[in-house]
Amino acid sequence: MRLIGLTGGIATGKSTVARMLAAHGAVVIDADELAREVVRPGEPALHEVAARFGDDVIRSDGTLDRDRLGAIVFADPDARRDLERITHPRITELTRDRIASALAGTAPLVVVDIPLLFENERESIFEGVLLVYAPREVQLIRLRERNGLEEADAERRLAAQLPIDEKRDRATWIIDNGDGLDATSREVDRWWAATVS
Repeated sequence: MRLIGLTGGIATGKSTVARMLAAHGAVVIDADELAREVVRPGEPALHEVAARFGDDVIRSDGTLDRDRLGAIVFADPDARRDLERITHPRITELTRDRIASALAGTAPLVVVDIPLLFENERESIFEGVLLVYAPREVQLIRLRERNGLEEADAERRLAAQLPIDEKRDRATWIIDNGDGLDATSREVDRWWAATVS
């Protein structure tokens, strides 16, 4: 069984590639999903987030208003670091637990999907890192269309991550997702055949 990291930049299509890998038989552990788990109602991290960012980031049903919190942390690097100090240790612990469970199974590949893998220097725990790549201009267009953002807001979100070309230089393998789903699917099929099968 192999253990790899999966990453990309915002709006590069990482979730799409993760689904394709799962369809091939990989176990995919999604750090974004774990990030949601650690701030569910009743979790200590949610209380810490509210204490740091105010009750305005909590909806009337007690759940985290991710859009409101996102607007705060993407506009203020100090706020983003504070959020990371609250959530990242908990996400790391959950990730370790899920990896251990997955490695005890029979899947040929365990993929840990971590958006900020390089930013948080997590690559050393994996055999290699698979990067989902799209050119920066494609990221910007997709992000604006997907999230309904003004250009300045989209640029701030891109600036919160390492540039995609720097990630490309650090990756073990690359899936180019700049040319549409069919081309991406073919790339994933080729990568799986060469790397896992």
